[in-house]
Parts: sequence; structure tokens; C-alpha cells
Amino acid sequence: MLPVRRLLAQPRFPSFSPARSSSNSSHKRYDVIVVGGGHAGTEAAAAATRIGAETLLITQKIQTIGALSCNPSMGGIGKGHLVKEVDALDGLMGRAGDYAGVHFSILNRRKGPAVWGPRAQLDRSRYKEFIQSELLNMPRLTVIEGSVEGLLVSAADPEQPGKHRVTGVRMADGGDKILCSSVVLTTGTFLSGSLFMGRTTSPGGRMGEAPSCAGLSHSLKEVLGLKLGRLKTGTPPRIIRETVNFSLTQLQLPDPQPTPFSFINTHTHCKPEEQIPCHLTVTTPGVDRVVRESLPVNSHVQQDTKGPRYCPSIESRVLRFPGRQHQVWLEPEGLNSDLIYPQGLSMTMPPEMQLRLIREIPALSQAEIHTPGYGVQYDFVCPTQLFPWLQLKSVQGLFLAGQINGTTGYEEAAAQGLWAGVNAGRTALSLPPLSLSRTESYIGVLIDDLVVHGVTEPYRMFTSRAEFRTSLRPDNADLRLTPKGREEIGCVSQHRYQEAVRVQQGLTEALSTLNSISLSPPCWREKLSDVGISENKSTLISGEEMLLYTDVSFSMLASTFPDLLSPYLEFAERIKIEAVYRPHCEKQQREMERMREEESLSLPPDFDYFSQQVSLSNEVREILDRARPSTLGAAMRLKGVTPAATVHLLNYVTKTDRKTRGK
Repeated sequence: MLPVRRLLAQPRFPSFSPARSSSNSSHKRYDVIVVGGGHAGTEAAAAATRIGAETLLITQKIQTIGALSCNPSMGGIGKGHLVKEVDALDGLMGRAGDYAGVHFSILNRRKGPAVWGPRAQLDRSRYKEFIQSELLNMPRLTVIEGSVEGLLVSAADPEQPGKHRVTGVRMADGGDKILCSSVVLTTGTFLSGSLFMGRTTSPGGRMGEAPSCAGLSHSLKEVLGLKLGRLKTGTPPRIIRETVNFSLTQLQLPDPQPTPFSFINTHTHCKPEEQIPCHLTVTTPGVDRVVRESLPVNSHVQQDTKGPRYCPSIESRVLRFPGRQHQVWLEPEGLNSDLIYPQGLSMTMPPEMQLRLIREIPALSQAEIHTPGYGVQYDFVCPTQLFPWLQLKSVQGLFLAGQINGTTGYEEAAAQGLWAGVNAGRTALSLPPLSLSRTESYIGVLIDDLVVHGVTEPYRMFTSRAEFRTSLRPDNADLRLTPKGREEIGCVSQHRYQEAVRVQQGLTEALSTLNSISLSPPCWREKLSDVGISENKSTLISGEEMLLYTDVSFSMLASTFPDLLSPYLEFAERIKIEAVYRPHCEKQQREMERMREEESLSLPPDFDYFSQQVSLSNEVREILDRARPSTLGAAMRLKGVTPAATVHLLNYVTKTDRKTRGK
């Protein structure tokens, strides 16, 4: 077996003098420029450099790189899958979570491991320290402070699809031009962002910071002709910890043993006994009353801009479900922070009414607000204009990731950022772009949902969005993605790759050994007397089949057959999960292969659906022309495209493909 270092990587804290946009960066050509230093931007910059691209990260403030703008937490149901997949592709988020986490838990444990949700409360300062330490010490990466005023655009390469070609960016306050081959925009809520509190509105993407330059929105909409929309979100007030009466709340303890996000960590930075609890409380009728009284002075709530359905403001929850109790989680912002984040109380009413509202909750009756909550509205680019590798269909070299694509959440942003960075780097180095299938990752599900269906509200990941949940589990993200990340994509280190190979070998050997153990039911009942094996069972049972019994663990089998199984005890939980899910995964393989075949049939990006001699209704032609799906599989998932239309399109494409190959 291959040796591996299994210690939690500690961040390095550099002595760093930030470069400015007036530096020599304007005289150097880069392979990739990433605009924005949030979760999407940091992963994009890191991924591009891992590919081998000379990369420039432009952010308004270096000190806010890696900032947790809203909730101090990571992961959860669906979101935790994304964190594990980002880590499997050597991204930053998982390791940062292991370093900054102060309260770890696995959500949904009552259900099967396929839908478990790894989650952690984070220390804001520690998370930011880790991300900045990684980026500011990364080879081939330059970081500067500044704002991008616009994009440099030239005529498109006629050999490639697209109407325009991005060749760099133009900086604000002086207009320096910086040239590159690929640009990744990760503007978050800063693209023409506006902040709302009561009747007050001001420009910005986060309290205390300016929005992105208006010229960038102008470049996207007027110069490049992109379709933009507008979304909104919000954040709750931060409460001073010592003013909360925690005796009136329900204590929520972390898991006794923290489970790391990263596959290359065996423990977290925070020791089990150092973890801190969360607390749960609920709203009262008084909260409903204050919400209703605040409506005339709450302009954010009155507007039609779509907000997040799955993380709504308290105003939206009260208006949608009047008279109900709503949960409020009181979450710590760090080990040494004196602030509490009240998850579930996002609000945009005037500050004095925010104080009235929180004091209607018994545990917060004496609470004081440190920073009031506020709302944000921002521009986004309709993501159906993107290829599955997150490059705009009409603009060569321009990639988008994060909230600019209509998503919400750190994890969704990081996943897109990583994939956009990978493909921006590959494109700059003259390598073909790559797509991730829905059959192999939640990242693939996320991107496919965006580029095929678009969004009408901020998109959030759930396990229910994936067709193949039993195969796309959080525990096996390394086996699914790390080998591909090294062998095909080129974004995974040798160290991580060797660890994934070692784990795969260990699991394969363990399952093979289990299958070599085959005993009659009486023999098993003799060895494992507490296991309820049916008296009607007469055939031999293998060791792997014994793991299908709920009350049988691999450790139990290893204690029964120590010479054979004890070498694999470090994989005990993973072996149990693999054994339980293997029959289900094998049944899914045929369906997964069918979907892969459909996704392998590419549709030409310049396909004229109105003039081609293919039997399609006008309605279907309009849908296909508007969505411009990249593959037959994507076309099949479009609402309104009938099975008959799919067959006709398949026949036409395969016939055309045969003619092309015959030339």
C-alpha cells in the first residue's frame, strides 16, 4: 500500500504587501484573470494555477478574501456533498472548513449515508486566515487590489463558436489594461449591487464595501449583448452574545467526534472537547406583529425581485406562513467571538424595528444588536447562456461562476468557481474544455441544472436534484473524482491522488476478502449471536452480505476474523457503506450508461433549428433555439421537448455524424 501523510495541513501566514492595480501587473500578460475574491473566485484562482496557468486574482480588498459574508457555517444536506467534491478535486474549501470548524455534525443520520449532510459551524477569522494563507503563497498566482471597470473585447476566432473574444480587463481609476487569454467573473452580490435597510437604499454588495463598477454590467449587457436578471438576498442582525439568555433555548451539541470534510485529513484543527454548541429557539406571535407593522417602511420586501426560497427572510416567512412558529438557530461566530448569528432571522426592516422584533423572542428579550440586518439586490447573468464548462456561448474566453450565475450559497459558488477555473486554465493553455456529467458528481448536477433550465430564483443544491444519489455519496467523492482530477483534468496533486488510489485498493481488497468468507446461517448465528438471521435462511452467506444487516458492523466481523480483516479497520465505516449500497449502484449502472451515451452526442453550437430538415414542431424548435443545449441529453431535459422530438433529433444527429465521418 502507498504511504501517505495524514496530518491536518496548517496555514502559513505570510508577510505580504498587497500589489495595487497600478503595479507592473498592467504590463504583464496572464493566462487567466479572476475577478472577485469570494468563494467562487478563490477556488477559480486556485484551480487555474493547479492546471498550470499564470493567474491574476483581482479583488477590491485583499483583507476580505475568504470572508464569510453571511452565515458562519459550511455544508449541510446537498451542500456537504459539494464541499466533499470540491475537496476531492483538490479545492480549498474542505481543508479550510477542517481548520476553521468549531462545531461539526452530520445531518440526516437517521437516513442512509447517501443523503447524510456533513456540516460545520466556522470561526470567521480562522476561515479567512486559511484561505488567504493558501492563496498568497500559491505559485503562479498574483493577487492585486482594484476594481474592474470593463472587459477588453475583440473579434471572435472564426474557428470557434462565439461572437466575441475577451482579451483582458480594464481597471477603474486610471484605466490600466491587463491582457489575458481567459477571464473568470465571480462578482457575487457586487454586480450593480444595492443594499436595503428599511426605506434606505445605497450602492454596495456587502455592508461597508462598494459595488462592482457600473461599467462591468454595461460591458456584459450592452457590449456583449447578454441577458441579465436581478435577484435579492439578505442577512440577519448580529447579536451580542452576553445579552442572550441561553437558559431559555434548546441546547444543540456537536458530534462527539468531528468528521473532517477533507479526504486527506484524519482530524480537525478543533479538538472534540473544544467544540462549542449551538442553541435553538422559536418565534412568537409578537414577531409576526412587528413584521406586519414594518411593511410600510420596508422597501426590500415590497419589491418583486426574487429572493431565496430555501433561506427566506423572516418577513417572507411570516407573510407566507402567518401564525406559525419559525425556528431560529443561535450560532456562534467563532471560538472567541462575542457575536451570535441568528439563523432564520434575515431581515431588512429599519434597525429600531429589528431590535423590537428580536426582543419578542423570550431568549432575546434583553438582546442588543451589534450590526443590523440588511438586504442586497444584484445583477446576474441568465446561466442558459453558458456552456457546461461555464464559458459563455457567445464570448470566447469568458467564464462565469457563483452568484453571477443565479445561485446562492458558499458551496454552490465554490463548486462553480473550481470548475470555471479549471476550464479557464485549460482554455488558456490550448487544452480542450471539460464537462462533468450528472452521473458522476453533484457539481455536474448543479451546472447542468443551471445551463439547461436556468433560474427564476436563487438556486440551492439539494440531494433530491440528483438522479443517482446512491452512487453520488459524500463518502465516495474521492473515488469518483480524484483519479479523474489527476489523470484527465490535471488539477489534483500527486499526494492526494496516491491517497485516493490507496483507499480504493484498500476497499477493493477488503470487499474481496469479505466475499471469500462464506458460512452457513447456523455458523453465523454461533459467531454473531445477537444478529437476527432468519431461521428460514439456508444458503451460504458471505461476509459482505452480512454487512447488509443493520446491526452488523465491519468492526464486529474484524473481531471475528482478525487475521483476515483487521488490516482494513481504518476503512470500517466506508466498507459498510460500500457493501450496503453496492447492489443499488449496480442496478443504476444501466441508467447511468444510457445518460452518458446521450450526453456524449454533441449538438453543434451553431445548429439552425429552424432551417434543418428534421421533424420538429415549431414550439420545440423555439425551445431548442432559445436554450441551445450542448448535448442530446441536455435537450431531453428541457421542458417542452417531447420524447418523439428527441428521437427525431437523435436520428438526425447520428445520420449527420455518420456522413461527416464518411468524408
